[in-house]
Amino acid sequence: MAERSLRGTNLSALSMESDENVVLSERRISRYQCPNQHISELPFSVEADVPPVWECRCGQTAKLIDGPEPVEKPTKAARTHWDMLLERRSIGELEELLAERLDLLRAARGEVTQRTA
Repeated sequence: MAERSLRGTNLSALSMESDENVVLSERRISRYQCPNQHISELPFSVEADVPPVWECRCGQTAKLIDGPEPVEKPTKAARTHWDMLLERRSIGELEELLAERLDLLRAARGEVTQRTA
């Protein structure tokens, strides 16, 4: 049975199309340099927007040689849980809520409390 089995093709790895009559777009070589002085040359289509930065093979960020300086995007300050809580409640409301919850816990334990207003 193994002698008669048909060999298949891997659908995603091999194209059955030929390269005849295929016109490639014009390309330009963009050169990037990282802080470790590695130079990477990458081909891009003439119509494509060339990115101002590229990740180098060493993991550093390489900048486009003779290109515009990359624009730093302003970073947004991270909102903590406390910041989001203060958007919903004031400090006075939080203190009152804490006192109520502590009274409930003490009542469940059987402790007697005197609440001052």
